[in-house]
Amino acid sequence: MKDDSHSSVGQFDPSVDGTIERGGPGVHGTSADVFGDDKNHQVGHIHNDTLRAVLSLTLYSSQIKYRTLTWPLVAVLMITEIVTYGTLSLPSALAVVGIVPGVILILFLGIFALYTSLVLIRFKNNHLEVHNMGDAGMILFGPIGREILSFGTVLFAVFAVGGQLLAAQSALGSLSDNKLCQMWYTGIFAIPTLLLSLPRTLNFGLSWLSIPAVISILISCVVAMAGAGKNPTPGRTIQTSVSSNFYLAFVSITNPVFAYAGHFMFFPLVSEMRRPQDAKKSAWALGLFSTLFYILFAVVMYVYIGDTVASPAFSSLPVKWQKAAYGLALPNLLVAGTLYNHTAAKIIFIRFFRDSPHLHSHTVTGWFWWTSLVVLANGAAFVLAIGVPIFSYLIGIAAALFASWYTYGLAGAFWIHDTYFFKGGMKALKQRPFMFAINILTIIAGAFICVAGLYAIIKSIVVAYDTRLVGKPFSC
Repeated sequence: MKDDSHSSVGQFDPSVDGTIERGGPGVHGTSADVFGDDKNHQVGHIHNDTLRAVLSLTLYSSQIKYRTLTWPLVAVLMITEIVTYGTLSLPSALAVVGIVPGVILILFLGIFALYTSLVLIRFKNNHLEVHNMGDAGMILFGPIGREILSFGTVLFAVFAVGGQLLAAQSALGSLSDNKLCQMWYTGIFAIPTLLLSLPRTLNFGLSWLSIPAVISILISCVVAMAGAGKNPTPGRTIQTSVSSNFYLAFVSITNPVFAYAGHFMFFPLVSEMRRPQDAKKSAWALGLFSTLFYILFAVVMYVYIGDTVASPAFSSLPVKWQKAAYGLALPNLLVAGTLYNHTAAKIIFIRFFRDSPHLHSHTVTGWFWWTSLVVLANGAAFVLAIGVPIFSYLIGIAAALFASWYTYGLAGAFWIHDTYFFKGGMKALKQRPFMFAINILTIIAGAFICVAGLYAIIKSIVVAYDTRLVGKPFSC
């Protein structure tokens, strides 16, 4: 691993949980403070009062202030991004493996994802220059790691935008009885996604829009559960466990595995927090809410619909209940897609303008390139969604390649790196055999999810072509 743990400002000991809120409450970071120094990628905290005062003066003079988020807003943003359309696939996972293994799996993955999110946040607070997974890759693996993880983050974010557009396509089609060409529904939804992505800071609108977005997905799922309870499937089959081959079992398991995908968003969101040391509260809120909500929704829908439950589960409801559930979910689909689009553009924008006044000032150059990147990310997602017949499978491939590491595997590398460099090298690792083993297993788990996920999804593509389930590009 690459050692970038020394700083001209001062070395930070990860055993200390608190990070310094620079300049006090309400202060917004400079580009080096919020987004790191692109040239040096140095680590450390401000221990000098004079330097802190100078920074504070610079911060208040910035035209565009990024560090505006509080931990509740970060929690709501993360819930909006993670607890979205993927939730609707969980009941079908229970239908394949059975209710007992399914619930155990969702619970285990929720605890696992909570642990890895806390490790990611600790790593971020130990390395204030980290804004995204590419910056973390620079610390762990050098320039090659930076490029690979940066590419993967942007690719996954753009694919996620496309996934939300496809989800909206299904929702709008259901609401209108599919009276329009499917491409029109995608295009209609892409426009507000683009417009809401344009503000440069999250606090301008997205963070507050995430509140009704979370409420919308919550209410839509409650309505769906009510609809299933009022209209249970006659003669339905409910099984405690189901025997299945590896392929079918793992295809179903990928649903809860990737339902927790999205941890890469912690880095950019924590970078824009007023108090990054409060980010762990956001992780706890996300972990508890998502896990309990996933279990409740999956169990109720499976119990009332049985093993014929569809994916997405809303499609198993009577028409009027289906329309109500899809209609209520639209705000969540919109804000989640917007958040992914905003993040994809911001990662590239910060990469090129990190050490430039265009980052914190309203310059023509800055706004031109920011708007161009937002349009490019949105346009790429739209074209992929309507032009690639197997795009829904490609989303799964991107999740297997990158989300398996961002959400699970890399957390083990983060823990090992910081323990080694900050707490005494190999001696520190030997003094913590249990945690060392846990984090080695975390890396192995990420590798397994990556490889097995790729196998299952690629085989699904082959099956889809064999059974002529794959449509034509740019078709209705």
